Amino acid sequence: MSRANTRRRLERLGERMSGSPLAMPGLFALSFLETTVLPVAIELVLVPWMLLDRPRLWRIATVALLGCLTAALAGYAVGALLFDTLGQWLLASYGHADAYERFVAYFQRYGFWAVLAIGVLPIPFQAAMLAAGATGYPLPLFVLATVMARGLRYYGLALLAAWFGPLALSVWHRYGNRALAAGLLALVAVALVARWISGL
Repeated sequence: MSRANTRRRLERLGERMSGSPLAMPGLFALSFLETTVLPVAIELVLVPWMLLDRPRLWRIATVALLGCLTAALAGYAVGALLFDTLGQWLLASYGHADAYERFVAYFQRYGFWAVLAIGVLPIPFQAAMLAAGATGYPLPLFVLATVMARGLRYYGLALLAAWFGPLALSVWHRYGNRALAAGLLALVAVALVARWISGL
């Protein structure tokens, strides 16, 4: 199946979910799976759904974030408790072994900011979850980075849908990743300014 067909099928799924009574549990499960095992972008489902169900924009974003956070905690636990068995198997199964090694080096140097960056950018989040758990990175900081990174994505989509309406889908396709990168840079800038002010 071509990438364009996959994209369209996911967008249709988002359209169908807007009227389903099981939409929110389904979204939670989809967000959990997207964070752990599915190589798809959940945004392809979220944007059409948000456009058709604009009164529940913020609820949709929140449920997606909760599904992602639950998956991130599960991945952290695998890294902390089962890395030598299940963790290694997952990395090998999904071809993330090299990405994991590169990320560990980056993670050991930048910590919180590494998790924040990988949560925003379209690169495997599984490496961050396993690395954080395997290296004993503080769980509260991992949770905070995950919430900030994925919250920026999901609530950013909700803002796009609220501000641009039907144009949001084309805006996301054209500018989504750049907008998220700009948001990450803004967060870094705020953190640096706060650190500078606290040092005065």
